[in-house]
Amino acid sequence: MRHCSLLFMCSLLLSTATVKAQEPDSLWDVWSDKSRPDTARLSAMADFIWNIQYSAPDSAERCARNMLELAKTTGIARFEGSALELLANSYYIRGDVNSALPVYFQCVQLHHAQRDADGVAGALGNIGNMYTELGQFQKARRYQQQSLDLYTAIGREEGMGQGNNNLGRILLLEGDLAGATAHLLKSITHNEKAGNKGGVLSGFGNLSVIMAQQKDFTRATEYALRGMAIAEELNNQQARSSFLANLGGFAVEDKRYVEGISYHEMSLKLAREMGNKAGETLALYNIGSAYGELGQHQRAYELLVQSLDIARAMNEPYREALALSGLAAASQGLGRHEEAAQHGELSLRILQGIGATVDIGTVAAVLRKAYQSAGRSDRALAMYELEVQMNDSVTSEEAQRGVLRQEYSFENEKRALADSLQFASEKALQVKEIQKQKVIRNGFVGGFALVALFAGVFLFQRNRITKEKARSEELLLNILPEEVAKELKDKGEADARLIDEATILFTDFKGFTTISEQLTARELVEELNVCFKAFDNIITARGIEKIKTIGDAYMCAGGLSEPKTSSPLQVVHAALEMQRFMQQRKAERTALHKPAFDMRLGIHTGPVVAGIVGVKKFQYDIWGDTVNIAARMESSGEIGQVNISEATHALVKETLGLHFAPRGKVQAKGKGEMEMWFVEKNV
Repeated sequence: MRHCSLLFMCSLLLSTATVKAQEPDSLWDVWSDKSRPDTARLSAMADFIWNIQYSAPDSAERCARNMLELAKTTGIARFEGSALELLANSYYIRGDVNSALPVYFQCVQLHHAQRDADGVAGALGNIGNMYTELGQFQKARRYQQQSLDLYTAIGREEGMGQGNNNLGRILLLEGDLAGATAHLLKSITHNEKAGNKGGVLSGFGNLSVIMAQQKDFTRATEYALRGMAIAEELNNQQARSSFLANLGGFAVEDKRYVEGISYHEMSLKLAREMGNKAGETLALYNIGSAYGELGQHQRAYELLVQSLDIARAMNEPYREALALSGLAAASQGLGRHEEAAQHGELSLRILQGIGATVDIGTVAAVLRKAYQSAGRSDRALAMYELEVQMNDSVTSEEAQRGVLRQEYSFENEKRALADSLQFASEKALQVKEIQKQKVIRNGFVGGFALVALFAGVFLFQRNRITKEKARSEELLLNILPEEVAKELKDKGEADARLIDEATILFTDFKGFTTISEQLTARELVEELNVCFKAFDNIITARGIEKIKTIGDAYMCAGGLSEPKTSSPLQVVHAALEMQRFMQQRKAERTALHKPAFDMRLGIHTGPVVAGIVGVKKFQYDIWGDTVNIAARMESSGEIGQVNISEATHALVKETLGLHFAPRGKVQAKGKGEMEMWFVEKNV
């Protein structure tokens, strides 16, 4: 069983206030001195709350309310936004996500009204964090990407660091370890440039979890201890609690149970002292799971019931799913197999509903044992297949290589940069020494200065070339699957391949021509871009390849790469997310009295031929009757529905959490009558 919390609390995107080099006592003096100007008092309040929010979040909340009242009374609007953000932070730090979320939305409105791009970006990032905590990963990605894009536009290193960290955390929860590692290493780079130790701390925390997922507990512990040292330096109790939880998880996974429980109990104590309910429910889950590993199932069951009660009171599905998975294991240990299956199935439905891939394999393993014990071999086999599929996606050799590639690239770049800087520094010292001793006169001194200058130019040119190469690599991978891109670079060409089982997805907007007449050309392109960008994010997170867009139609496919990075089930889940996004987008635009698209979507699975066409502006494409049938699934579908073929239905029909409505034989243009199903998630 996995015991690492996986919810390492990232440093908050607190952008509106600046921590100054002042001690809390001196800040209190400024705050409490009512003879000082209101602006000075409000600034001191903000700094004081910043200093205490992680160590005393209850006090931080009271102080933030006082600050908000003073900002409103004095009419100093910019501090009203800061006060709201600090108030929301106090909720978040204590794990009260549902209270924090609406306050962060208020922050966005205030910062937007004040044209404060930095504040807007920070609040958007925090909204993304809230949706991550709630297990709503699609929304979380959308807000985090908006935050990162805005920070990038204004060139704020710290914000870019936090945005990459938070996107990395979402990918980690979804099981994309290589993608998560890439974002987290970028995060550390940006935060180091900005001198933001809290951001570096978060990167180390999440990287430690990635290493643990791959059973590399040595590196996991190294990252955790590096982060813990920063947490101690910053007196960040929340981060200390998270690192203790992770260290406990690593120890338990390494079968050092007593040591692991000790770490988890320290984490629980800190969480309770801070009133952090999110940390408390995770610590109870971790301790209960550890006792289960020791065979003390009754003790484990009691702790996990406490964890579940808190998670449900907080209305947080991800933590509820974790507690249920632990209860399933404890029930199984107590010989209550039917109860174990009930807890496990409920946990599985929640995890599949929110797309938390990393934990599905753990729950499937518990369910397999429960069904085996209950004599239900059919369900046991299904759970075994799911367990293998999920675990392979996280711990496969290719996934590990992806993480190692990201780490190697990061360390190599840092080492090369350090070598170049050292070279330049040595040359500069030589010049200084020559000038000091006056051994060589102006001409040669100028020559050495030129060498030092050349070192700087060399470094600049090298960095530019490296960046251009990276950009070219990125563009190539945006066009082609990774293995095809590699073949193209190695051979100058790529052979066409027959793929036995690919799952093709088509979308099409109904009434596109009519709606396009109501929009300007720019508005039309912008709206298409919003939709297709969302689709790109959805399929990328699930390892699905984008093939092309044709006008308002979007085409993608799963199962094209070897080893396969996506399954028919992943394509179906992506389709459901796409339709959900379009429904939310329509609601948003309708509220603004703007026209919105409705969408049909169809899926079919079968053999295809894949390859590159063209020499200039080449394109990766797929051909075969499978593609034609997938297009018919879309054109024969209905608005807001995911329409799948008989072939796809046969591959996903046993999936828990999905409901399939048979449509019978439906007339498909050029194909005659074909069996079709609508698929949706169980509510």
